Amino acid sequence: MRTALLIIDMQNSFFEFPELAAQRGRLVAACNELIAAARSSEAPALVVRTEHERDRSTWTLAMLDDGQGFAFRGTEQAESLAELDVEGLPQLVKRRDSAFVGTDLLQRLRTWGTERILLAGVSTHLCLAQTAADAYALNLRVAFAAEAMGADDAEQADAMLTILLEQYRQERLDREDALALLSQAKEAPVS
Repeated sequence: MRTALLIIDMQNSFFEFPELAAQRGRLVAACNELIAAARSSEAPALVVRTEHERDRSTWTLAMLDDGQGFAFRGTEQAESLAELDVEGLPQLVKRRDSAFVGTDLLQRLRTWGTERILLAGVSTHLCLAQTAADAYALNLRVAFAAEAMGADDAEQADAMLTILLEQYRQERLDREDALALLSQAKEAPVS
């Protein structure tokens, strides 16, 4: 089963939250290790970033209600963390929590012959969870790279993961299992 790695929202704007800033070193190291494993096994890997326009045209309802946007296109806030090794990786810009909404993610995954996605990044209870739920609706298997995920609210993250793991039959993988999943990519033919 061909797996694609999705690194989600590892951007400056998200690490302005103190809870995520405290996890930054661990998350970057874990994501970089997954990226290196994907490169060495030729597994598809994609950097997914959130970007918004200043004119409010891409803002979510919460942003509109609060009158405050973030991660504006072309700003340092919207850039990937400097220490994240995204050199040469394809990028996908999203405007909603799910990486599938309003993007060509499904087309890319189908082109790569992907049947499962491995999710890493932030935030577990928001963008990773919504992407995972949409993947389930599209009949894609999902695995979470446990050490490479972060959230500003651990309680909400655990609650969302419980639903996804139990009801949607998704997997939470430790470091070794996540790396092993990516290492199988050379064995999986591209359709």
